[in-house]
Amino acid sequence: MSAILPLPNLLLEPMVRAALQEDLSPNGDITTRAVIGADARYEARVVAREVGVVSGMQLAKIAFHLIDPELEITTHIADGMKCRATDVLMTISGSAASILSAERVALNFVGRMCGIASLTAQFVAATHGTKTRITCTRKTTPGLRMIEKQAVLHGGGFNHRFGLSDAILIKDNHIAAAGSIEQVLTRARIFASHMMRIEIEVDNLEQLQDVLCIGGADVVLLDNMNNSTLIEAVKMVDGRMVCEASGNMTLPRITEVAATGVDYISSGALTHSAKTLDLGLDF
Repeated sequence: MSAILPLPNLLLEPMVRAALQEDLSPNGDITTRAVIGADARYEARVVAREVGVVSGMQLAKIAFHLIDPELEITTHIADGMKCRATDVLMTISGSAASILSAERVALNFVGRMCGIASLTAQFVAATHGTKTRITCTRKTTPGLRMIEKQAVLHGGGFNHRFGLSDAILIKDNHIAAAGSIEQVLTRARIFASHMMRIEIEVDNLEQLQDVLCIGGADVVLLDNMNNSTLIEAVKMVDGRMVCEASGNMTLPRITEVAATGVDYISSGALTHSAKTLDLGLDF
């Protein structure tokens, strides 16, 4: 997979700044102010303590530079690359006080994003040899969706919609509120521009048959179906829509689900259940 273009710092700085303000308010880093001399200078290293996929290095650099633009920072392993235990991801040189004050926020971001990228990479590996792509969902940490979805890309996955305004995704509650599958698809077709895709969720093959007969959807979300039902659903669709499998898509299931022939597997676990990668900052 080619390198992922970084997000503009302009978009990332506000969330990093907010995290630093949360950590430093109202009186700054009083421990560092009490015990570290203003002239103390050190070189620190961000070190991986386990195997994973790197993400969040841009966020760490922003955190250190917001505290002190004079810090000298070198990134040794870029976002999207694999790391081993003991690998040095980044070195930071300059004011010891500045490094210590930014340390926790920088590590929080990097550990979280590396965890998402690493779990995504495991999901992607489980689809090897199939056409199936792994994609995330909107089950993200409030305020961090943009960077968590970027971490999914670093792990080799793909992004589902970023928000409610990206595309029309008709869920079971929309169908219930509107009255029928025919009603929602008819209204969606009237509303959608030529640039807007329409996806509809179905829970069983009877609903899928209704969608196929009515028409108008570009993507069908096959929700909480077992593997044999997914195989039958893919046969029924026969290439007329993109097939997305979702619901209880845990890592042990992924290889079997990918073998059913679905185009996408979406999993909220990529972002809501990823374990933070163990990192340290060593002086």
